Parts: sequence; structure tokens; C-alpha cells
Amino acid sequence: MTGRHAAARQAATPARIAASRKRVTNLRTCRAARTAAGAAWSAARAPEPPVPPEPAGPPERRPPGCVITLGSMTGTDLRRVRHLLIVLQATVLAACVGVAENPAEPAAPSAPPGGGSPAAADAAPAGGSGPLLVALGDSLTAGLGIDLDEAYPARLARALRADGYAVTVVNAGVSGDTTAAGLARAEWALEGDVRILILALGGNDGLRGLPPDQMKRNLSQILSLAAERGVRVLLAGMEAPPNFGAAYTAAFRGVFAELAREHDVAFLPFLLDGVAADPALNQADGIHPNAAGAAIVAARVRDALEPLLPALSREP
Repeated sequence: MTGRHAAARQAATPARIAASRKRVTNLRTCRAARTAAGAAWSAARAPEPPVPPEPAGPPERRPPGCVITLGSMTGTDLRRVRHLLIVLQATVLAACVGVAENPAEPAAPSAPPGGGSPAAADAAPAGGSGPLLVALGDSLTAGLGIDLDEAYPARLARALRADGYAVTVVNAGVSGDTTAAGLARAEWALEGDVRILILALGGNDGLRGLPPDQMKRNLSQILSLAAERGVRVLLAGMEAPPNFGAAYTAAFRGVFAELAREHDVAFLPFLLDGVAADPALNQADGIHPNAAGAAIVAARVRDALEPLLPALSREP
């Protein structure tokens, strides 16, 4: 199992590096073009110099291929140039935005779409060597607003090593990720000698009021991918804000319990249990734990992982 996925991962790496270099080159080209267009736009916006009235009679016939200087242009010529510069700037800016937001990616095995954290190997590892424990989540896992070594995955790694487990904990949290975004990068996150997966997604689905059945399908597919690879899973539940109504909140909460039962995985009903809604344990936004809150999350996750830890000692 690990050999096949390691080979696929090694084969994909050159393509991903080439794609990154191409994206940087494209962005530099666009910045240069945007700067040039901006300069042209500034020049075009400058007040027009007094232009002598156009002579009466038929328009001047210029020979093909002749060079026309600004000084020789009529008022009509200058207005046409101004219009062309405006169109040019709009075209260049639109092209640059397209390159920045939708870079072309080469085909690669199980490559995630642009914009997400590409793989467990590229995420932040917390701990030394040994088998992998991957925390796949959103900003609550990434540690938004606190130092990376204070986020719960880093604290969990230190706790497990203190207990004698040789394990590398991979923080595969990406701020803003929904369950759909997590599914898009799940195969990469599960590459390598992954023994345990902490699946902590769904918070952003709830904040956006996305359909619970859609969230369930996404999480179910991630759980199935983990099962195919023999990876043990701790599913962490989330809560939806109450502003979408009691029916939505209940359906949202029920998804996690249903998935834990259907896929027979370890279950932590609420990732932020004991931390949510406590101002002393959260940052100013009232959503993301501070360092003290992250310590509590790490301790609760460590306790919930207890029945899965023998997987860290088995032969790959």
C-alpha cells in the first residue's frame, strides 16, 4: 500500500514543482504587464494639450505605414488612443486576475485543485519521524491567529511523544476549507505511512448554511478513502450557528453521529467542547481558540484518540 502511494507521490512531485514555477513566472509577467498598463493609463489620463482646430476640408490621407507622433495627432486621434489604452488596461488586469486565481495545473495522480493545501507532505509536520497522524481540518486545526506550535496538532504531537509514541503529526488544516475543499485534497493528505486521521471539517459548511446532506456526502467519501488505505479515523463533530434555525442545527449535528455509526469510526461529538463560547479561551472573534483554548482541544483530542493509538505501533 505505502509503496504504491509513495511512487505516485514521487512521480507527481516534479510536475507540481514545474507547475509552481510556471505559476510564479506567469504572475511576474502579469505584474510587469499591469505596471506597464498602469503607466499608460496614467499618461492617457493626463490633461490633453491644446489642439489646434482641425482644418476644414477632406481629412488628411496618410500614406500606409507612416509613423504618427503625438504632436501630429488630431483631437479625434488622441481620443481614440485614450479609448484603446483603457481597453488594454482592462484586458491586462482581467488576464492577470485569471492567472492568479486559476493557475493551470498539470495532470497528476490525485492532485488537488488549485488553492488548497496540496498534501500531507506539504503541510506542517509537528514532531520528528515515525508513522503519520494527519489532522485534516480548517482554521480551527490550522491554528488561525496563534503560533503554529500552539495549535492543537502541535500540542498533540508533544503529548504523544511524551507518552512514548514515535509519530509525526501533520497539520493539514487550511483556513476557510469546507468539506468539499477537504475532499478535494484528501487523497494527497492520506499519502505516505498515515496510520490515523483526525477528520475535523464542517465548521465552514455550517457558517455558510450549506446543506447538511451535501456535507455528509463529502465527509463520507473522505471516510471511505481512509478505510481503503487502512487508516484509523477520529471524526470530530462541529456545531452550526443558531441563526439558521433549530431544524438546520439539529440536522447538521446529526450528520456527524450518523457518519460515526455508519463508518464505525471513533467519535468526538464536538471539537470545541469546553472551549466554545468562553471568552477566556477564545480570540476576539469568539470563534477561534486562543493558546489556552487550543491546549484544551489538544487534551480532549488526545483522550479521544486512545483506542486508535495501537495503530501507531503496527508494522506498515
